[in-house]
This record gives sequence, C-alpha cells and structure tokens, in this order.
Amino acid sequence: MINLEIVTPEKKVIDEAVEMVTVPTAKGEIGILHNHAPLISTLKPGILSYTHKGSTENMVVSGGFIEISDNKVSILADIAESKDQIDVQAAKAEQEEAQKVLGEWKGSEEEFEVELEKLEKAQARIELGSAR
Repeated sequence: MINLEIVTPEKKVIDEAVEMVTVPTAKGEIGILHNHAPLISTLKPGILSYTHKGSTENMVVSGGFIEISDNKVSILADIAESKDQIDVQAAKAEQEEAQKVLGEWKGSEEEFEVELEKLEKAQARIELGSAR
C-alpha cells in the first residue's frame, strides 16, 4: 500500500492508503506502486487517478508539486477537484477563452505558459466532468 496525501491551499483533500496512483507531471504521466523510487516533480494540469479497495477514483489537479518517498505520495496542488465539483459549461468557456488568447498571442513566453496551463486545466475539467 501507498499513503496518498493531497493538499490544496484550502484543505486536505485526501489522506489514505491506496494501491496505485497515476499523476500528470511536467515530464509526463507516471504510475506509482508500492516501493516506487523517490521522486520530486512539478504537476501538470490533468487527471490524477488512484485505486483504493479495487475501485478507481479520478480528480483534476493543477499547479504544484509531487513528492514520492518511503511509500508516501505527497501532492501539494493549487486545485484538486473531483468530478462532482466540476462545472463543465464553465470549463468549456475557460477553454474557449484560453484558445482565443493563445490564438492571438503577442506576449512573453512566460505569459504564454500561464495561458497554456489554463487551457490544459480547462481541458482536463471537461474530460473528467464529461466522463460517465
């Protein structure tokens, strides 16, 4: 088992033993099982999934870091939203706005990365919120 802890600025979202975790990181999606090698990475906006007692739960995460050490996965995220917390229509509006801004881009590379992250977060919300 792995202890999964997810914390946002507002609250501790989860703190429990799980069998497996899949996390979107800056270097790509990683799967974490018991005895995973130590790791620290930044999170990429996307869908985090974890398996607990044979069932898989999903949530959208964005902004922050993940640390893996001694069978503990600690995630400090700006957001961690379950499917029932997502407003798909609002996410679609966010996606359209980000696509418009990026399509007409004339700013700096750093600002572009911020807008791209907004787009990726909106897309993850739409994907999870629209899943059955």
